[in-house]
Amino acid sequence: MTTPASSPSPHRAAPRSRRPEWAGRNYLLLTAATIVTNLGTHGALIATTWAVFDSGGDAGDVGLVAMARFLPLVLFLLIGGAVADRLPRHRVMVAANALNCVSQAAFAVLVLSGEARIWQMMVLTALCGTGQAFFNPAAEGMLMASVSGEQAGRAFAVFRMAMHGAAIGGAALGGALVAFVGPGWVLVIDAVAFAVAGGLRAFLDVSGIPDRAPGGGLFADLREGWQEFVGRPWLWSIVAQFSVVVGLIGAVESVYGPLVARDELGGSRPWGIALAAYGAGTVAGAVLMTRWKPRRMLFVGTLCVFPIALPSAALAVPLDAAGLTTAMFVSGVAIEVFGVSWMTALHQEIPEEKLSRVSAYDWFGSTALLPLSTALAGPAESAFGRSEALWGAAALMVLVTALVLFVPDVRNLTRRTHTKEVAGAAGAAGTSADAEGALRGNG
Repeated sequence: MTTPASSPSPHRAAPRSRRPEWAGRNYLLLTAATIVTNLGTHGALIATTWAVFDSGGDAGDVGLVAMARFLPLVLFLLIGGAVADRLPRHRVMVAANALNCVSQAAFAVLVLSGEARIWQMMVLTALCGTGQAFFNPAAEGMLMASVSGEQAGRAFAVFRMAMHGAAIGGAALGGALVAFVGPGWVLVIDAVAFAVAGGLRAFLDVSGIPDRAPGGGLFADLREGWQEFVGRPWLWSIVAQFSVVVGLIGAVESVYGPLVARDELGGSRPWGIALAAYGAGTVAGAVLMTRWKPRRMLFVGTLCVFPIALPSAALAVPLDAAGLTTAMFVSGVAIEVFGVSWMTALHQEIPEEKLSRVSAYDWFGSTALLPLSTALAGPAESAFGRSEALWGAAALMVLVTALVLFVPDVRNLTRRTHTKEVAGAAGAAGTSADAEGALRGNG
């Protein structure tokens, strides 16, 4: 029986949630899981490089292990995108997390035993890359389906702020732990992080996302996604640009950065601090983008890609640890302005039912050159010299970014005041039933 004291007063306003309307249940779960995985993964990236060094490997071996991770990522991304648009995306994400957990746990056991061989590291990192190939398109589609309305840009900025904030802690902690306890225990932490994140993602609610009508098969789905991709000049031109940029960044961060840190800066700790500074820059950029909504978002975002060349130039000189840390911070701020602008453009322009397939083409194009660039980093150093290779990487990043500005859609695509809304976001985002909209936008 309800007493008068416990009965709600008709004149009393219902208590309001302290969290923003766009921060629904799925959004919060996705953000929490991403924080956990980033804490582990950014430390594991440093640990993997030093595990190769500890086993007697050189720059070429570091490049081969990095290539082994990126090659299956490239090979399976398109299939992963088609699968994620056919199956419940949260199940694809959980399965991928489980594979990453097992592969990293096995890697940790080998490193801790002191018996790790280069070929074993390559096999296990390849399994991790395979998991990422299926995870990335599903994760982007799920994130875009978890927010709706005009505040989507702010939601993406806050998500990326949390993601990169975790990267700061993961890189700094990983660099310190590698120095004090060795890389094996950092890999253990990464395996545990994947297990925890998979558990969180298992609770995602997909009841509000409409069922997808069965298509004409896997290849028909891929063809439909390709048509959506190539029909938008701003989309494929920027992806082509980032194919070069990301490939060069992969070589710099996976091979040259750790080598310069080892030979010129005193070991893993300064490189871990530099990576943490990059993460701090991305957080600062995300904070900026919660307030700033540039009208010509792709034009502004592309201009902010130019500073990504700064870390390569800093390593080429090479600058001291303070100079490198500053360059990484500025690069982080700039790339985050691009990242939020890019997600907002995709969110505004791409239909929900094609989210993961278009995301897969985005990821595929952006990572296509990673296996080649990381594998060639060692030979390029031998052929041209480390400094010359780094200066070449910086110059090429600047060149391809300048070329993209000649595409009219990149310069002229504008933010719409009211984003279109489609069915599905109400349940996915936890908003009211009449606030519908499943929205789309990596890495």
